Amino acid sequence: MGLGELLGSKLPLIQAPMAGVQGSALAIAVARAGGLGSLPCAMLGAGQIAGEVAALRAAGLTAFNLNFFCHVPPAPDAAREAAWRAALAPYYAEFGIDPAGIAPGPGRAPFTAESAALVEALRPTVVSFHFGLPEPELLARVRASGARLLASATTLAEALWLQARGVDAVIAQGLEAGGHRGHFLSEDLSEQSGTFALLPPLVAALRVPVIAAGGIADARGVAAAMALGAAGVQIGSAYLLCPEATTSAVHRAALRAPSARHTALTNLYSGRPARGIVNRLMRELGPLSQLAPAFPLASTAVAPLRAKAEAAGSGDYSPLWAGQNLSGCREIGAAELTRELARGF
Repeated sequence: MGLGELLGSKLPLIQAPMAGVQGSALAIAVARAGGLGSLPCAMLGAGQIAGEVAALRAAGLTAFNLNFFCHVPPAPDAAREAAWRAALAPYYAEFGIDPAGIAPGPGRAPFTAESAALVEALRPTVVSFHFGLPEPELLARVRASGARLLASATTLAEALWLQARGVDAVIAQGLEAGGHRGHFLSEDLSEQSGTFALLPPLVAALRVPVIAAGGIADARGVAAAMALGAAGVQIGSAYLLCPEATTSAVHRAALRAPSARHTALTNLYSGRPARGIVNRLMRELGPLSQLAPAFPLASTAVAPLRAKAEAAGSGDYSPLWAGQNLSGCREIGAAELTRELARGF
């Protein structure tokens, strides 16, 4: 069985779920061109997810992917939060922000029993996970719903761990990929490798299909991944400038600028390493800082800085998530881009 058949799509191409920069419109456009559209759910409430799924179905989609995070929410650490806000104090002063008035933000929700009930009710074709897998009983409920299971791995050890727990395919996330790293067995970034170094050992060791993710931006990249044994590809950053994406104005401007060639892993915006375009906060505080609270708590203290700066047209305090290869990121329709990428199969 080919990956497309496994996932219910014409092409073995998955549009990467990208929280904060997309909704159902991007997934619909990709699906209409033969790919598998994805919906990121970690920053959405149950009602919002149900509404987006209703939009997918109203558009005629019979297959789609719901993506969830599987992190363990950390206990609040008042001392660490205070140290983090002290590090941000000069920026608060610059914008006239009173740190005492900063309210907790929405953060990112992990997969819970309520999430499993939502999957059971909505019956998506595919459910994918980032940061490992949910607890066995919750995973069993997802499997029983009939959904195909995907999960991200950043090392061979993680891929084997996922296979042993019954996923239908593994997403091999290379170091080039934009957004949050999916690692979960180790936080040692020196163990991470690029997509085309990660693919061969995973393909050789796994019985399940391997999906390449990270640094793939055009048909040539797709063909290269397939030549190394990938069953398909997952592509995110190339879609960021598509009109169907909800990418903000400052993020779009950053993607168009020459500075987009410089990306780095940073934990300043969420508390967990994620790849984005280097901006002022990353240059001056990091990009990786031991002061940042654990994921996803770091985002609360940065949120008012982001809001003030974006209102003035600046992305200096925004998470400008993007992969290392933005050569295929263009202002064209997502369906057209998908058809161009499909030439690599």
